[in-house]
Amino acid sequence: MKKKAIFILFVLVFTFAVCPNVNAQCSMCTINAEQGVKNGNTQTAGLNTGVLYLLSVPYLMAVIVGVVWYKKYRKKNVHLNMKKEPFNLN
Repeated sequence: MKKKAIFILFVLVFTFAVCPNVNAQCSMCTINAEQGVKNGNTQTAGLNTGVLYLLSVPYLMAVIVGVVWYKKYRKKNVHLNMKKEPFNLN
């Protein structure tokens, strides 16, 4: 179980470490933002950040619900009565 958790953690860290820059805008928004910045408009500078913020909120909420659910419904002090002798699966 510990090896599996370490592997999953490694995959997540590797995924987030290697991901390229993200531009989460449609082509119309990108063109308007670029033209606005070129013309000296400062209001369009945070457009990409706002889109990424709106994109991340549902995922953050899902993680929070999952953690609360896990904390609330996990069982504590569960003892498994398993035999100490080895067994074959054949």
